[in-house]
Amino acid sequence: MRRVGILGGMGPEATVLILQKLLAAVPAQDDADHIPVIVDQNPQVPSRIRHLLEGSGPDPAPVLAQMAQRLVAGGAMALAMPCNTAHHYAPAIRAAVNVPFLDMIALSVRHARALVPQGQSAIGILASPAVQKVGLFDAALAKAGLTAFYPSTPEAMLAAIRQIKAQGPSAAARQALRDASQELRARGALVQMIACTEFSLIAEAVATDIVAFDTLDLLVTAIVKFAQTNGAEEEQAAS
Repeated sequence: MRRVGILGGMGPEATVLILQKLLAAVPAQDDADHIPVIVDQNPQVPSRIRHLLEGSGPDPAPVLAQMAQRLVAGGAMALAMPCNTAHHYAPAIRAAVNVPFLDMIALSVRHARALVPQGQSAIGILASPAVQKVGLFDAALAKAGLTAFYPSTPEAMLAAIRQIKAQGPSAAARQALRDASQELRARGALVQMIACTEFSLIAEAVATDIVAFDTLDLLVTAIVKFAQTNGAEEEQAAS
């Protein structure tokens, strides 16, 4: 199987979660059946929120590019990054290495297009306010005929993310995610994506009467597919 490099630490618990999901995704009989990965768990990546939302702090792009180069030097044949917001810096990662980058944004837009019924266009985005500010999903969604709906309470979203980073999943964070999901449902977003890997830790908190998917799960599927193929489907798995 082909080895995949994980640009991790954004946040650390979300990186542990993707490793757990990778283990669960493979029906293994022995250690050797599992997906080989190299993880750079780097919590010192400069804050994406500070850089994008507050306009202060260092640019994370050079650090992410260096991580990508280390992973490739260590034998990674493709890269994956379990952080939606950090995909804003994906061009720097692609420019730094010559291996495929498994793009969680592209994967999620394709999946959303398959889920949203014909004649409808609303897709709810449960994410960091930084995702909305930079329009991380917007252009690709528009090209697919979809319209991004964001919660009207970005401050509550940001507070929940910071709380999870500091204290782990909590009842307050779950309630904030549930409230945002229910609001998007009321505005017509019957399909919603969990597009923050902190929210992946509390994915069960979304409204119960919607179709929801976690972008992290799509990345897991892409990693397994890449690792288990011999290269013929590589271009479909990577952007």
